[in-house]
Amino acid sequence: MSDLVSETSTRKVPWGQILVAALVVGLLALVAFQMRRRGPLAAGPVGKGEVAPEFTLATFDGQTYNLTDLRGKVVVVNFWASWCKPCEQEAAELENAWRQYKDRGVVFVGVDYVDTETEARAYLQRFDITYPNGPDLGTRISQAYRIQGVPETYFVDKTGVLAHVKIGPTTEEELAGVIEPLLK
Repeated sequence: MSDLVSETSTRKVPWGQILVAALVVGLLALVAFQMRRRGPLAAGPVGKGEVAPEFTLATFDGQTYNLTDLRGKVVVVNFWASWCKPCEQEAAELENAWRQYKDRGVVFVGVDYVDTETEARAYLQRFDITYPNGPDLGTRISQAYRIQGVPETYFVDKTGVLAHVKIGPTTEEELAGVIEPLLK
């Protein structure tokens, strides 16, 4: 009997394993909760029908654009970066669409994501981009929109609601297909 008592008293509780298991279960619960909720910490990009997250963008040329101030206009928000090859594919398409719609109540806003100012300015010059563009300082805007990468384009209707989200490069035809109905 003394052997049995000494054997059970020397067995140690694996607190490290219990702590790790509890931590894993807690993290899984947090991930599941975040994926179900809607709001700034939700998983995935903001979607169609949601109010577009508010932002203020200071452009490379010193202008300031506030999304709220653009109510009453259709707003096309494009996230891009100079190092992004698919962004290069859509650069001319976005600029052509901007030139077509800028006098019809549509505002294009380019949000430069995780880039250097020198490279971003060179990109804008290389592709002759004339619509407003500025850096996403501290990635505040991209976090609000929960972007997954670049390029991504968000179409905001005249009331400030997201009408369409395009993940990946867009074309002039796709842009017109979304913008035209929003102008009516």
